[in-house]
Amino acid sequence: MAATGTTRLATALLVALTIVWGSTFFLIRDLVQHLPSLDFLGVRFLLAAVVMTLIAWRSIARLGRPLLLRSAALGGLYTAAQILQTIGLETTPASVSGFLTGLYVVLTPLIAALALRHRIERSTWVAVAVAAAGLVVLTLTGISFGVGEALTLGGALAYALHIIATARWATTEHALGISIVQLWVIGLVCLAGGAPDGITLPDTGGQWLSMAYMVVFASIGAMWVQTWAQAQISATRAAVIMTAEPVWATAFAIAFGGEQLTWRLLVGGGMILGAMYAVELLAARRHATATRDETPTGAIDAPVRMPGE
Repeated sequence: MAATGTTRLATALLVALTIVWGSTFFLIRDLVQHLPSLDFLGVRFLLAAVVMTLIAWRSIARLGRPLLLRSAALGGLYTAAQILQTIGLETTPASVSGFLTGLYVVLTPLIAALALRHRIERSTWVAVAVAAAGLVVLTLTGISFGVGEALTLGGALAYALHIIATARWATTEHALGISIVQLWVIGLVCLAGGAPDGITLPDTGGQWLSMAYMVVFASIGAMWVQTWAQAQISATRAAVIMTAEPVWATAFAIAFGGEQLTWRLLVGGGMILGAMYAVELLAARRHATATRDETPTGAIDAPVRMPGE
């Protein structure tokens, strides 16, 4: 029962995380009009890293060399995803970028099945397909494939690898330390990329307030939540849950940006949320069956650990 409660909490936190990500759309759009993308990412994540190190530096010291290196690798994957998506967005329509980035929901179980030989049940594949179709309905109005689209697709691949690696390496007791290391890697790499042209900082109180929100909720909170939650549930379940981000982004656009409620939001958003519900319902049923039979729930319901972890 305790394990079930922890899994439900992890699911709830991931859903909350997608709401936070969705709420940042307007903030990011405004900030990158005044700050170069790499400067924005570098300042955002480096501030988050400094704050968290001052608060919880002992959590880094407790990681040990192997987990420290894996945490840095996770940070490298997330950095690649952020940079590829951001650069790709410069020449790719937002709707196409949202669709291509969301393809991590398909890439995650595909990589897990082919490369890691995870057993993905047919019902889960159906839920993944429904979520992907929901992304098409919600975000896609047309597509042509060029350099920007290729970079964005590369970002989706990096996101998928980050989700899989986090589920494989993250542990509950070290989630905070792993998160802080990732923040340092992302911040330093992005800041180094923007340094040759000089680092541009926010210059108004409103911009700094937006940056503070990004640092506290979309960086510190989000990184810890994803790392801790993925220590409790599988990579595929996490990927399906996180496809709710564009649903919330569209909802915030309607609530605060003056956009209109459309059939795309109702149908596409409903498909994505339905896929999320199906994945959680199927996982709960498998857990109940496994509990009765006193057997493991299977590869899809639990994160995979490295030997000796």
